Amino acid sequence: MEALGLLRIRVRRGINLDVRDTRSSDSYVVVECGSQKVKTKVMENNCNPIWNEELTIYINDLKVPIILRVYDEDTFTKDDKMGDAEIDIKPYVKCLKKKGYEGVLDGTKVERIEPSSDNCLARDSFIVCNKGKLVQEMILRLKNVECGEVEVEIEWLNLPGGSGLHD
Repeated sequence: MEALGLLRIRVRRGINLDVRDTRSSDSYVVVECGSQKVKTKVMENNCNPIWNEELTIYINDLKVPIILRVYDEDTFTKDDKMGDAEIDIKPYVKCLKKKGYEGVLDGTKVERIEPSSDNCLARDSFIVCNKGKLVQEMILRLKNVECGEVEVEIEWLNLPGGSGLHD
């Protein structure tokens, strides 16, 4: 199947991540989509890590979930799970398919997505115009863990000669 495009995921930071070692955690993020897996570097002894890393995956099918998982790296045992969240790109893709954002000032919020039972948003998320492109900023509440959030930003990248997004 031909890729529709690429999704750049900027993993900004973790917020109040769960302690998995004695007093802290050696945390990293893995993003999975189908058979793809990309990961950030490990931030040692930090429950509020700042990764500021860009991870890129290709999108073949908009229905395949994008899962963000946080882990605590361990030296002698299996890495501990620290929660997971789904990155819901449907509202972002819907906004991308609309035309007419050319000339919109940087920083303009063009769409707001509210937290709901259908997404992992911790608070309102905004699709913002940035250097002529639309990006979505979001803070994801981690599931299957006592506490923790991860701040990310997503941006769609068209592939030269790719099929792109269609209605």
